[in-house]
Amino acid sequence: MTTTVNWDAARWQAKLDELRAAHHVPGAALAVLAGGEIHELASGVLHRGTGVDATTDSVFQLGSIAKIYTATLIMRLAEAGELDLDAPVVEVLPDFETIDPEATKAITIRRLLSHTSGLTCDFTLDTGRGDDCIARYVEASKGIAMDCPPGTAVSYSSVGYVVLGRIAEVVTGLTWDQALQELIFAPLGLKQSMTLPEEALSFRAAMSHLGDPGQDPEPAPAWDLMPRSAGPGARVIASAGDVVRLARMHLDGGLAPDGTRVLAPETVEAMQCRETDVPDKWTVSADGWGLGWTLYDWDGTPGFGHDGAAIGQYAYLRVIPSAGVAVALVTNGGGARQLYAALFRELLAELADVRIPDAFAPPAEPPVVDMKRFAGVYRREGVVITVTEELKLTYEFVGGMAGYSPPLDMDLTPVTDTVFAAAGAGPSFSEDWMPVVFSTLSNGTDCVYIGMRAAPKDA
Repeated sequence: MTTTVNWDAARWQAKLDELRAAHHVPGAALAVLAGGEIHELASGVLHRGTGVDATTDSVFQLGSIAKIYTATLIMRLAEAGELDLDAPVVEVLPDFETIDPEATKAITIRRLLSHTSGLTCDFTLDTGRGDDCIARYVEASKGIAMDCPPGTAVSYSSVGYVVLGRIAEVVTGLTWDQALQELIFAPLGLKQSMTLPEEALSFRAAMSHLGDPGQDPEPAPAWDLMPRSAGPGARVIASAGDVVRLARMHLDGGLAPDGTRVLAPETVEAMQCRETDVPDKWTVSADGWGLGWTLYDWDGTPGFGHDGAAIGQYAYLRVIPSAGVAVALVTNGGGARQLYAALFRELLAELADVRIPDAFAPPAEPPVVDMKRFAGVYRREGVVITVTEELKLTYEFVGGMAGYSPPLDMDLTPVTDTVFAAAGAGPSFSEDWMPVVFSTLSNGTDCVYIGMRAAPKDA
């Protein structure tokens, strides 16, 4: 559906400038599809050290929005008959292994796409810059502990998306980067989209910025702090306008603007169908998950999209099919989530009659909750979470994640009988209250969700 829109560029430029400055975001670009037209704005600077202005053709690191590109690529291959979404991954990647042989046999491509594989998220390994980097990463991940058994819960997994990238490589005979270029970027005419740093050098590229909340951040020590192997789950580099152009294809039933068919309508629809509910409905504003897409429910109005966080760059995409609206915001540091929330709340209300929920926070009068059932130790790969009856939580990085950050000690305030707001998480997680959600896997194991990752209870 396309509705007539009176786009006031000057008004929205002023709003973007105001909110960007208020939340200490060095630079940002905004693209809005409304009324069948794409409108683009930019504000601030790409690099606080050089003062180079952000422009609408500037490119930013999209973080986990890269997962949507990988999911679209996989769905194109499945539609062509090259893949069966419900086949075990080992049928395509015979060398694929997890720490649990039974889990290895149970993980399907569909489960990778919907984050229900049980594979963990935070396994980072630099396997070099060679074209074999993704294959080497998947090989190295064989011994990594799983968050939960396949199919028992949703648990956000970047590892799973790197495996999907490897599947694309094996099926196409190309690198993931080449496959994305040939099968997604080129047919959609995405001229400001790429995956490699040397490709970004041809464009005005945003520098990452890091710093404490409430202050102007400083340029990061390097432009790109992620290894190439993270690409399928975390590194597409693009302008805000190109992000919206990808979304428009999904709104238009799989058609590119020139009429090229990228996906069949039924494939586009399948990606937006709910595969799993999400216990943590606040970290990324999710109500459920489809095949790649985060799904939203705004008082009965459905939408889809994704958030992305590179190191010092943050991106947000929201799509409302009933209004024919898609909005993408890309940023290079600072209080990006606060900028997103304030800007999108106003934009989506006006353009799509959608009300984004208020920021996550405890109620004025928190309920009384018996913490005995939640107290204990929870573990997932690289993380140990300790919860006490005194409403205290410690989040500690261990193993391969040791040294990533000092242990985080947080106070918990009840929101409901299973949902808590954590204070003291620091900028590693959020500048506001952090959701802590207690749930149960389908096999009966208790777990806690922090950052959309499930950590089962073991003591």
